[in-house]
Amino acid sequence: MRPVVTWVYTLLLLSMGVVLGAGGARLVILNGSWYYLGSGLALIVCALMLPARPAAAARIYAATFVATVAWAFWEVGADGWALFPRVVAPALLGFGFVALRDDRLHAVMRCLGWAALGAAAGSALHYSLYVSEPDPVYRTGRIAQSAVSLPGGNTLNSASADTGEAGDWPYVGHDAGGSRFSPQGGITAQNVSGLRLQWTYHSGLTDDPLEATPLKIGRLLYLCTGANDVIALDAESGVERWRFRSGAGSAAAVFKTCRGVAYYRVPGLAGECAERVFTNTVDARLIALDALSGARCAHFGANGEISLLVGMGDWRGRIIPGYYYVTSAPTVVRGRVVLGGWVSDAQYWGEPSGVIRAFDALTGAFSWAFDMGRPQRHSEPEAGRQFTPSTPNSWAPMSADEALGLVYAPTGNTSGSDYYGGLRRPFDERYSSSVLALDATTGEVRWSFQTVHHDLWDYDVAAQPVLTDFPTAAGVVPALIQATKTGEIFVLDRRDGRPVLPVREVPAPQRGAVAGESLAPTQPVSAAMPSFGGPALEERAMWGLTPIDQMLCRIRFRQARYAGPFTPPGPAPFIEYPGILGGIEWGSVSVHPGRAVVIVNASRLANYVTLIPRARADAEARRPQGFGGQYLQRAQAGTPFAVANPPFVSRLGIPCQNPPYGTLSAVSLTTGRLMWTRPLGTARGSGPFGWPSQLPFDLGTPNLGGTLTTRTGLVFVAGGQDRHVRAYGLDDGRLLWQQRLPAVSVATPMTYRSEVSSRQFVVVVAGNTDPRLGATGAAVLAYALPH
Repeated sequence: MRPVVTWVYTLLLLSMGVVLGAGGARLVILNGSWYYLGSGLALIVCALMLPARPAAAARIYAATFVATVAWAFWEVGADGWALFPRVVAPALLGFGFVALRDDRLHAVMRCLGWAALGAAAGSALHYSLYVSEPDPVYRTGRIAQSAVSLPGGNTLNSASADTGEAGDWPYVGHDAGGSRFSPQGGITAQNVSGLRLQWTYHSGLTDDPLEATPLKIGRLLYLCTGANDVIALDAESGVERWRFRSGAGSAAAVFKTCRGVAYYRVPGLAGECAERVFTNTVDARLIALDALSGARCAHFGANGEISLLVGMGDWRGRIIPGYYYVTSAPTVVRGRVVLGGWVSDAQYWGEPSGVIRAFDALTGAFSWAFDMGRPQRHSEPEAGRQFTPSTPNSWAPMSADEALGLVYAPTGNTSGSDYYGGLRRPFDERYSSSVLALDATTGEVRWSFQTVHHDLWDYDVAAQPVLTDFPTAAGVVPALIQATKTGEIFVLDRRDGRPVLPVREVPAPQRGAVAGESLAPTQPVSAAMPSFGGPALEERAMWGLTPIDQMLCRIRFRQARYAGPFTPPGPAPFIEYPGILGGIEWGSVSVHPGRAVVIVNASRLANYVTLIPRARADAEARRPQGFGGQYLQRAQAGTPFAVANPPFVSRLGIPCQNPPYGTLSAVSLTTGRLMWTRPLGTARGSGPFGWPSQLPFDLGTPNLGGTLTTRTGLVFVAGGQDRHVRAYGLDDGRLLWQQRLPAVSVATPMTYRSEVSSRQFVVVVAGNTDPRLGATGAAVLAYALPH
């Protein structure tokens, strides 16, 4: 026995025992698990016995480890990721007895080894089942109890009004209805493994993110950078054909983001700007460019652009840079360019309006406005006046139905007071966190459907509404699929907003609200579709790399309030789950019309939220953006509370809940049943303190961007944190192909047929510049089958 090793190991056991014992006692006081207190005391006993009686200490440790394995399987079953912090670290710690080189310990260590081997075998068995079988939460949840079977077959029709030439991709979502479905058939499940990189384009700007899904019209691809440079690439070779520099790079924007451009062919016009590309900028301009040359359309507005700041001051008439701009692609319908805008979150009551506006696609002249505070007046405000401040905004991608003459706008909650609703007005309550159907010609509201009542959780509707034709017993219904951050998927009749699939109101928690708040008594859920908000949290669902950080997460969970996704905000911490990322984000869902299947990529992350009384917030200098404060402080000035809503993570920067943190799933629209679900992304790009672990195991990572579905039954997705683009089989979710990307992608892949080679290309934009999401870069990559 080596004295130095013995004392070092003794101190390690003792320190871990003290930490686990003290934390375990705190957890017991909070009515949590007794395990950590017991294991901490056992480690302390081992440490005290080790110098004089090493064999007895080893036996106690082995017995503690066997009890740990039994407790772990009792608490979480054979869930490999859940077993990891419970079993692996104690097993590794126990092998320290080997370093003592005492023959008397061998028998004890063999017992410890067999226990560890059994735990590993159980984890491996669960892992092999977990990646091929649906999540049991979905199998036994709402679907099984409320699945519906719709007569009339299982075939849907595309709701696209105009998808251009057969091989094009003329809208961000492929068609005006955002289906993200391609009829191309060159790449199949049989040959997709042969896809190879054909070309790469680098924007040349390392600090300018690429998030746009490119458009493809004719022989050109069109995309934008975060600072709203518009780029046209040769669709066959990736060579840059032209580049328009918008000059928006120095804008005071919190998020320099451009998620796409819009294309418009002017009826009856020939020559310059007969085909045009629209981009809206982060310094609040709308610009029209000739699609073939990139030159400004001189007769649109003033030299090809119009200002979007008219009437966009705050309640005092001030226009503060960075408080309003447009991040999603504009929507062109019935000769009008329709756009909403991003309004800074939770800064102060009285921020700029969330107005939705339309402009003439030929001249740029103002057409109409939908201002929630004056819904019957569709004009611009008089000189010196503003659109109604602090109304819910529409920052996400919109959809349009040219035949019905409707544009569908998802909305957020009331700007300036995301987590406090005491100042909200009747029109705020009516239109926040909804999908609105607006008349494309007049701006009148035809109908609205609210996904969250009196939203106090920043559950704005981020996903583009997806339009498709839906078979029912009464015939085909023109439908709208609205996915939400809460993980709900609502299927509505897009003519009048009535549910096609049942929606029910469920009681919402009522305890814990602050004075002056009026909670909604119920919240809507889809009664016939699965929820992708993740399983309800509980103490045993807390996670970590080691028993210590897992225990600390359990303590924080017990210290917070949690009553499901609609836990009322208050000055005591509460857990918001799904968190502000969702659920389902702006990548939305894709559909396969021929098979009546919807593909859903969703995230599962929680936030740890606290309302901060105004006096304390002022003392801590929590000021609005542009007033000496920082954006992430969420000052909510002018209300009784500021808010802090960091992610619910451990001291190691790892989510406090069990994996997966992101999933990919397929749902049958005609039965409401989950066909399959699997973790989306491996642990390669994840690890403590943000360090990539490079581990190839399916973890399921947070993801942005959406999916591409093809006629041949393929699903392409690139939104995971581990820097991969992948293709899955639509029918069974099998991974068929994957390629490493130079940076994290937060965009939706697209596909097209090249007029030059007749090959089908798949294009992915990898343009993350936020190091918190993983590797950064700005590149466009195109894959195709070899000639």
